[in-house]
Amino acid sequence: MSSASTELNIIHKPEIGRFEAIVDGLRCEADYRLDGHTMHMTHTGVPGQLEGRGIAAALVKAALTWARVQGYKVNPLCSYVRIYIKRHPEWQDLLA
Repeated sequence: MSSASTELNIIHKPEIGRFEAIVDGLRCEADYRLDGHTMHMTHTGVPGQLEGRGIAAALVKAALTWARVQGYKVNPLCSYVRIYIKRHPEWQDLLA
């Protein structure tokens, strides 16, 4: 498999507050809940055997891109999302 971003089919499920991708039959997810104009990113999960492929980063990037388009601020309750935003300055303007 080449980089995750080229093969990842990320699906947004706004009815449950989730961006997800099925990789090798396993669900990877980035969960959120909306409160007014704030997107609280609550959880990012990738099964252990899929770690290190950039899947969580791709899910978080998709979620942040959506938040920006919608005009939401982001509250990174999930530690992975906090670290991702810290490492990628282009997203820091979204912080609530």
